[in-house]
Amino acid sequence: MTQIFDESGNIIPVTILKVGPCIVTQIKTILTDGYNAIQIGYGTVSNKSLTQPELGHLQKSNIQPLKYLKEFRVNDPEEFKVGQILNVESLAAGQLIDVTGKSAGKGFAGLQKRHNFTRGPMTHGSKNHRAPGSIGMGTTPGRVLPGKKMAGQLGNKMTKTRKLKVVQVNLDENILVVKGSVPGKPGNLLSIRVSPKFGQ
Repeated sequence: MTQIFDESGNIIPVTILKVGPCIVTQIKTILTDGYNAIQIGYGTVSNKSLTQPELGHLQKSNIQPLKYLKEFRVNDPEEFKVGQILNVESLAAGQLIDVTGKSAGKGFAGLQKRHNFTRGPMTHGSKNHRAPGSIGMGTTPGRVLPGKKMAGQLGNKMTKTRKLKVVQVNLDENILVVKGSVPGKPGNLLSIRVSPKFGQ
């Protein structure tokens, strides 16, 4: 993250994202696949980086080898065509977007860090400081109920940050400047889509 100044001189915390260009590799329709979607690819790689099925899938549409493929549901697949390039031209300053990515992994975390549990007393002879405490009842039910909050891996899972405002769009460099933070560390792979309107 960094910060920029707006016209009024206010500091805005922003994240700078390199967006695309992405290539439409496949179009799915209700007639052929049972639902409407497009598959887009990103990141050019050499042939030896992909398996034969992956290469065959892309060569069928005369598209160069791409490292990442992801599918997005759309309402009107007719608006897209195979080989079409998607970049920041479809976004504008002031728009709200949803950014999805894998959050930063924080390793094996305890209850206070992972679930915001309160710790035990630190004085008066207490030996329970950051222990989990009771994890269930007694002979009935005689087991730990599913979903019990316990220590475990924190982070490193897919998460979404909603309604981030687009501050600037750089068409020459395919750079998007958004207000606020996005999931994960620098260099993380993100998927961006326009935020749905309220109630949709």
